[in-house]
Amino acid sequence: MGLGSALVFALTAYLYAVIAWVILSWIPVSRDHALGSLEAFLDRVISPATQPIRRVVPPFRMGGGALDLSPLILIIAVRWVLIPLAGRLP
Repeated sequence: MGLGSALVFALTAYLYAVIAWVILSWIPVSRDHALGSLEAFLDRVISPATQPIRRVVPPFRMGGGALDLSPLILIIAVRWVLIPLAGRLP
């Protein structure tokens, strides 16, 4: 596996991790549960990338709640890098 293939694999795995992080954020579980431990791990991995996005694009207020768009923006940004990179592989 070359460097380009490894980078494509890592970025693809990161995309799936972001999607799993979003889905797990909707499920209320304690940190003692296996899913809670997974969510805490993903939070430590993904939050450093979403924090700068949240500073620029704050959560969208909707009535009594808010919609955090930072994971969506992160997914779009990673795909924006991933698609041309994957297209150049043999």
